[in-house]
Amino acid sequence: MISETFEKIVYRVGEVVLGKEKQVRLALTCLFAGGHLLIEDLPGIGKTTLAKVLSRCLGLDFQRIQFTSDMLPGDILGISVFEQKSGRFVFHPGPIFTQVLLADEINRATPKTQSALLEAMEERQATVEGRTRALENPFFVIATQNPMEQSGTYPLPESQLDRFLMRIRIGYPNRASEKDLLKQGETRTKLDRMTACLAPGDVLRIQEKIDRVHQSDALLEYVQDLLDFTRNSSNFMVGLSPRAGLALLRAARSWAALNGRDHALPEDLQMVMPYVAGHRLRSADTYSEFSRNQLAELLKKVPIP
Repeated sequence: MISETFEKIVYRVGEVVLGKEKQVRLALTCLFAGGHLLIEDLPGIGKTTLAKVLSRCLGLDFQRIQFTSDMLPGDILGISVFEQKSGRFVFHPGPIFTQVLLADEINRATPKTQSALLEAMEERQATVEGRTRALENPFFVIATQNPMEQSGTYPLPESQLDRFLMRIRIGYPNRASEKDLLKQGETRTKLDRMTACLAPGDVLRIQEKIDRVHQSDALLEYVQDLLDFTRNSSNFMVGLSPRAGLALLRAARSWAALNGRDHALPEDLQMVMPYVAGHRLRSADTYSEFSRNQLAELLKKVPIP
């Protein structure tokens, strides 16, 4: 059962990332839906730790890039180096040629470097020096970013944000969880001891089952109603795109399957909607983002079929 595997992973991740069960469930929903995940919050909250634990539990090849302002696209994609012994250029693949890529503090890199990820995230391939190379399957990007108020950050363009299926925030731990964290100290030791929860190929099999989750015509019409509302409401600068509609359905099917159902419900859409749509919508008045609660209140105006 997918749901049993899901609960096992949630429990294992929760041993390291304390008191953040909902965020862990949402992150796994995103990854098993085949999407890329953006984790945004203040430094020191546990963004990188969550990303590392998720990668370890999925049992996939893993690479990490620490983004900085002087990083170049070649640092991500790779470059060809002339080898004197063979008398020819040999391509040295960059860290993007992996299954799980942790893009740490992605918004500290310049827009030019950020754009190096666009093709990879959308098409699962990378074009380097005129040659297109396929990436691993599955391929996930788990990116962390600091809030824009932090110094030394560059805003992610809308085209980059749209590549992320979901965006979550971790937030400060509750008092009990923080006390447990202070007692046990650094989580590095637990993370180093953690073994994979899945065998190679399990992620692909779970994704195939999620693709078969039933979605009714009524559910499709509900998605269309939500899209139309964002496009016609005066609250939003720009409405959601058809790609956002597909993302909503993928996330809803994943949430349903991981919770033991073979069909998606409107409640699944309502659950994932703020995390799928939040980074894609802006206020028409201030061009600022809506809070999760504000967005949920606005979308309550759309009747459920």
